[in-house]
Amino acid sequence: MSASARPTLALVAERAGVAISTASLAFTANGPISEASRNRVLAAARELDYAGPNPLGRQLRSGRSGIVGVVIGDQLKRSFRDPVAVQVLDGLVSTLGAAGLGVLLIPGIPGVDADSRAVDPLIESAAMDVGVLVWGVRTDDPTLAAFERRGVPVVVGEGREVPGAPIVSIADRRGTVDVVRHLTSLGHSAIAEIALPLDHTRRSGPVDAARLAQSDRTPTSNRLAGVRDVVEPVITWEPAGPLVEHGKEAAITILSGDDRPTAIVAHSDLLAAGALLAAQELGLKVPEDVSIAGFDGLDLPWLAPAVLTTVRQPLAEKGAKIGEAVVNLLAGNAPESVELDVELVVGTTTGPPREAV
Repeated sequence: MSASARPTLALVAERAGVAISTASLAFTANGPISEASRNRVLAAARELDYAGPNPLGRQLRSGRSGIVGVVIGDQLKRSFRDPVAVQVLDGLVSTLGAAGLGVLLIPGIPGVDADSRAVDPLIESAAMDVGVLVWGVRTDDPTLAAFERRGVPVVVGEGREVPGAPIVSIADRRGTVDVVRHLTSLGHSAIAEIALPLDHTRRSGPVDAARLAQSDRTPTSNRLAGVRDVVEPVITWEPAGPLVEHGKEAAITILSGDDRPTAIVAHSDLLAAGALLAAQELGLKVPEDVSIAGFDGLDLPWLAPAVLTTVRQPLAEKGAKIGEAVVNLLAGNAPESVELDVELVVGTTTGPPREAV
């Protein structure tokens, strides 16, 4: 064979003394081939510097791409600043990788000013075996509609029911009830709420009941409901995003008025961390002047010595369960939905209101 010629499966089969069909089986995870024959083929491949059958050809023969499309959020760069998204992705990608599946990360909305009905072009055209909607399904979801048009099965994280789709969710409404009851048990009644964004519009400001009814994201809706299962908040602030700076912006306004609440419950730890920074900037002591609680159970050592009171959710496990649902779906198993439990963790940022001390 000349130095420039590429080795072929036929040459490997000839060197190993087997049929081409037998040589092909040596490169699959299973098939009717003896261990001795497999070893001869793989040894011949090494001698000829043959890397294996063309993966595109293998995909065409199997009818699968080996790729899972993961719709992660409205902007990928924002998702990678959010440790919640990173930990869920870590569990998901690790599980899919162990099953020999690749991941294509796709933003849910293709641009900052995109129309709410727009979908990323990858959702319409990229090769994928399963679509994963990590943060749920909107009321009239164009991404889900695009997957359904293509016949791509889906796995849903924290969303409404979709026929034939497994859902991996957490008990976030109950967890929110637990953290708000913790605040009321300490004597708080004037409790403010910093919500997760209600939809993709990136509005920022206080919201009324009519706006709350428009919530289009399942985690947001669950946590809004959990707060109201216990108390009606004195104000609900909708931030433009879920990050620390959004929580700080909200809390600066909430805590600057004459009728300052004695506690803030935030829908995420990053929002709560922003509220804590706002309180410090305003010269308020936490928890003496204001108690602050979050949700997620993140490790935020840069807040030291403060330790957030929070609701811990199993982030990496949630990602792994989504990955297991994908693998089971591809194996032809009936979809099974899972709800993971959460746990209240009391830190140093909550205590009795000053007048109750």
